[in-house]
Amino acid sequence: MDSTHSSFENRLKDNAGKTEALLNRLLADGSLNDEIVRPDRLLRAMRHGVLNGGKRLRPFLVMESAALLGGNAEAALRVGAALECVHCYSLVHDDLPAMDDDDLRRGQPTVHIAFDYATAILAGDSLLTYAFDIIAAPETELPADRKMALVLALSRAAGIGGMAGGQALDLAAEKEPPDEKGITTLQAMKTGALIRFACEAGAIISGAPVEDRKRLRTFGEKIGLAFQLADDLLDLTADATTMGKATGKDASRGKGTLVALHGQEWAETTLAKLVNDAADLLSGYGDKADVLTETARFVANRKS
Repeated sequence: MDSTHSSFENRLKDNAGKTEALLNRLLADGSLNDEIVRPDRLLRAMRHGVLNGGKRLRPFLVMESAALLGGNAEAALRVGAALECVHCYSLVHDDLPAMDDDDLRRGQPTVHIAFDYATAILAGDSLLTYAFDIIAAPETELPADRKMALVLALSRAAGIGGMAGGQALDLAAEKEPPDEKGITTLQAMKTGALIRFACEAGAIISGAPVEDRKRLRTFGEKIGLAFQLADDLLDLTADATTMGKATGKDASRGKGTLVALHGQEWAETTLAKLVNDAADLLSGYGDKADVLTETARFVANRKS
């Protein structure tokens, strides 16, 4: 492992630790102003769905994109934690029997297995709502217009035209496999939308010009596609122990993927091109963009 890669891994791990620590505090027992009480079982289910390790890639992208443009680091950490709440809510619901029906997540029992179906649904609902609480709260020290922009962008990324809509298309794909354009649209929504937001959020936090916001948004779209391609490759080639969840499910359900359409060699070539495209987008920032460029390589080459 070269020193650049080692330094990146350490930075990713350090930021994951900061995100985990903040989420642990945010999901503590004590009620906030205007909360009446935090039901113990529901809170434990939320914590089970969130505080279970993971690379915290999406918060990392928020923090590093904000750092690139000189944004408030503490605000970026809180926005990253909010985004992680949305991401984890989606996993809690996606694991339910009516959705992907998984018993294992990050090597641990999924929330509906550890608790029950109804509690898992409510835990996901609560995590989604709490994300916007975190952004809007006074502790997130940003001007009101930036908070409003973040709330709007995250709502669009998570909702009917973003992640949730992508999940609906994914369920429909089990009955009628989509064509290549349909697969690309589905994946851009279900997986890519939150990754795109994570990169764009740094520009919003920083109050950067619209050109920077568009550039980081496009960078996020590139690595969002790379993430999904890498995920499809892993679903095809990795085992459940390595992944911490069931693998081979897309093929068994007859779901179409770009890897299934074009093959492993095409996917690997496309991943390399996406990494190069992502690096080119940030070349104007010079060495300051090295961490984000390395993130693109990490996303494309990950093994779990």
